[in-house]
Amino acid sequence: MEPDLFTAAAEERQAKDPSASPLAVRMRPRTLDEVVGQQHLLRPGSPLRRLVGEGGAGTAGPASVILWGPPGTGKTTLAHVVSRATDKRFVELSAITSGVKEVRAVIEGARRSSGGYGRDTVLFLDEIHRFSKAQQDSLLPAVENRWVTLIAATTENPYFSVISPLLSRSLLLTLEPLTDEDVRGLLRRAAGDERGLGGAIGLPDDTEAHLLRIAGGDARRALTALEAAAGAAMVKGEGTVTLRTLEEAVDRAAVTYDRDGDQHYDVASALIKSIRGSDVDAALHYLARMIEAGEDPRFIARRLMISASEDIGMADPTALQTAVAAAQAVAMIGYPEARIPLGQATVALALAPKSNAAYLAVDAALADVRAGLAGQVPSHLRDSHYRGAEGLGHGRGYQYPHDVEGGIAAQQYAPDTVHGKRYYHPTRHGAEARYAEVLQRVRRRLAGGGGDRP
Repeated sequence: MEPDLFTAAAEERQAKDPSASPLAVRMRPRTLDEVVGQQHLLRPGSPLRRLVGEGGAGTAGPASVILWGPPGTGKTTLAHVVSRATDKRFVELSAITSGVKEVRAVIEGARRSSGGYGRDTVLFLDEIHRFSKAQQDSLLPAVENRWVTLIAATTENPYFSVISPLLSRSLLLTLEPLTDEDVRGLLRRAAGDERGLGGAIGLPDDTEAHLLRIAGGDARRALTALEAAAGAAMVKGEGTVTLRTLEEAVDRAAVTYDRDGDQHYDVASALIKSIRGSDVDAALHYLARMIEAGEDPRFIARRLMISASEDIGMADPTALQTAVAAAQAVAMIGYPEARIPLGQATVALALAPKSNAAYLAVDAALADVRAGLAGQVPSHLRDSHYRGAEGLGHGRGYQYPHDVEGGIAAQQYAPDTVHGKRYYHPTRHGAEARYAEVLQRVRRRLAGGGGDRP
């Protein structure tokens, strides 16, 4: 799909007046050496280096690349850099607004450009995971015949969202979230570079720190916030971007929270203790503080999974499933949407009945093992599936529970050193009340006392 007259006019105006472009566009790297972060993809001889022609003859890069990573990590930037470095036509499509018709038009245009003018095309397809199977199938001929250099971007796991034929013909490159140092360097470059703010306005440490919290590892978000705040400061005649001006510009209050200091652990601790105490509102408050401060959503999800087992346990066995599902969702979607499954899991865990009986039980068993109470496995439980086991008496006398009425055989399972020990002491909270009743009947049958079916 060739650029229309309006697109061409906009590009011409931006070329004459760079300030007409957003700061994030003006600061877009022109070479791979200017790219922030992703050093694991930029080493000498890497596929990206070969894709732009570095490495000498016989080192041509792949015909198709899939870039997988969170928003703001540089997927679009890398596509532009490849196009600029190779002097190829650059055509960008979004899977949100484009369909098979647009894809086929681009491919036909690429064939004409290559055959008629000798100029190849880079097709950058953003959010390819939104394309249906049929739409992704339409890309295969162009990729197989190298009519275009396809660079596709996705924030979702491509093994789930991209068809196998296209995935097998593509090089998958995983982009990592930018670190605070990566974003800090980008902000300082934008503040001082002539393409950016040209040193026209200062950036105090507290303002920079809040910009980092706002960004959450998203370079585009950081530059957008900086541009808004710098514009507001200039209107007010300020020589620096104060924290108050930044807050007003982005409509967000600075959160007192240090991800590397005491506040990090204090707020995380308060979140878990509020869940344990069943105060859902307080838990949501601390969750919001962590999200607003740019806390890694995976860290929050890990804490919720631990809480689900430690503080809820058998009182609601589905709590762990909820927390694990939230963690999986967070890993796949990232911010800002990650706040939604994190919020759902926090509410579910805070309102769930509580029991730490399973947590205490495994720790009590570990304490005995560490104290040397391991003991020998009873002979009738030992492996009897190898030659000579029968002669050693292994497995002799073992009762197969499925052959016994009720499915519970009255035999010794624990070693003599801990036989009769009781590690699990269930509460009467939530679902654990039922398990407590079952446990009583099971223990009676194991002791040979009969009783009702569990």
